[in-house]
Amino acid sequence: MLTVVKRKKKSMKKVRRISEVVSLAALMAVLVMVPSIGVKAEEDPVIKEGISIGGVDVSGMTAAEAKKAVNNYINQVSDSTIKMNLSEITSVEATPADFGFEWQNEDVVNEALEIGTTGNILARYKEIKDVENEGYDFDIVYDVDKSLIKEYMQEQSEGFDVEAVNATMTREGGKMVVTEGVSGVVLDVDASTDVVYDALTADWDLQPLTVDLVAETAEPEVTAEMLNQCTDVLGTFTTSYSSSGAARSQNIATGASHINGTIVMPGEEFSTYNTIKPFTAANGYQMAGSYLNGTVVDSMGGGICQVSTTLYNAVIRAELEVTERNNHSMVVSYVKVSEDAAIAESSGKDFKFVNTSEYPIYIEGYTENKSITFNIYGVETRPAGHKVEFENEILQVINPESETIIADANNGIGYVSVQSAHIGYKARLWKITYEDGVEVSREIFNTSNYKMVPRTAVVGIGTGDPGRQAAILDAINSGSIDYVKGVAAALYQQEIGAVQ
Repeated sequence: MLTVVKRKKKSMKKVRRISEVVSLAALMAVLVMVPSIGVKAEEDPVIKEGISIGGVDVSGMTAAEAKKAVNNYINQVSDSTIKMNLSEITSVEATPADFGFEWQNEDVVNEALEIGTTGNILARYKEIKDVENEGYDFDIVYDVDKSLIKEYMQEQSEGFDVEAVNATMTREGGKMVVTEGVSGVVLDVDASTDVVYDALTADWDLQPLTVDLVAETAEPEVTAEMLNQCTDVLGTFTTSYSSSGAARSQNIATGASHINGTIVMPGEEFSTYNTIKPFTAANGYQMAGSYLNGTVVDSMGGGICQVSTTLYNAVIRAELEVTERNNHSMVVSYVKVSEDAAIAESSGKDFKFVNTSEYPIYIEGYTENKSITFNIYGVETRPAGHKVEFENEILQVINPESETIIADANNGIGYVSVQSAHIGYKARLWKITYEDGVEVSREIFNTSNYKMVPRTAVVGIGTGDPGRQAAILDAINSGSIDYVKGVAAALYQQEIGAVQ
């Protein structure tokens, strides 16, 4: 807190010493007329006539009365209005009390009492007469807390600030349609704090105050001018989900719609997971099959990895920097090995990339005829003869050597659920670059390892008949899923007949 001494705008008149030469006889005559001056101290002294404090007349008042009078004035000042204009049409109000306004020099009352009480009789008389004739106004010293002003400005900025709206771009009827951005307004907290503080501490007359605060224009980060340049297709890729059911198809369409229309600025990192989450019904997702620890299970948003995989392939063809990519635990059917990019909420897998170009990029994603497509639009800066291709290479094939059969007592005789085998692979993806049709480089782009998962069956063994249970267990011990299926079907018919 900074203590500030303020003086009244009117001329502060000081005790003026009598300059004229007074004859000794005249002075003696005066002393005869006022024999009590300086002879006997008053039991309850009062302030001499013509004295004021901060413009408040305290003549004839005791110390307690003067303090009360000045405090009443200080309270009025504390509750006065400080009007602060945020804009031409918006303003807010506060009081000096909100900013810690306090009277600091109450001891000035004692100084006022001392007028005409020191020096010899002649000096005191002169001082009293000068004050009566000329007047004397003591300054008020007050305190203002700048940190409270800043806190107030921060609170006001929350309601006043209007964020800039970026320009947007959509693809309609095969053409890019750009919508202009809108500038925002942001209160400059530090500059506005200084403006109010200076107004309260620089020649303030302790009257109601009006202050213009400082606001800045916030320009959109993405402008129409930028987007109007981003019409070149830098990378594109399409995958099919023609064999998918309704729920999985819905999830793919939902994921594509969440990404569609995204603008990524130069140097900005894009996270697929953060863009398409949460995987809830309210966000457009349904239960569908997905990989979990080498098995296929139903989960909310199942199939979303086809969205991230399709986007991955469009991004690498645009030659943007991939910062995170994970292969699936098992191979997928919609792309070749090493061309996939998995998303897994439980394990934190994500597909991320950075826009390493000098211009914004626009991501278009859509589904049509049970296919999903992503197009990456931007400004093409690569030479006309530049071309990239990606080629996968299988390093190792790991075939299942047996089948896995799991006995399940929670399901009855006849229940058989079979999951197809998945061949394991070790593979890598090559990036091949051509200039004017000539291969100029070939580099390993990624490596991937996929689990081998044997053909697996879960077989129900729940029954009240020990003989039938023994029969199904014998079948399970054969290790042949097809044999178990036949035995289970026959035992199920027996089970039905026994019930009937």
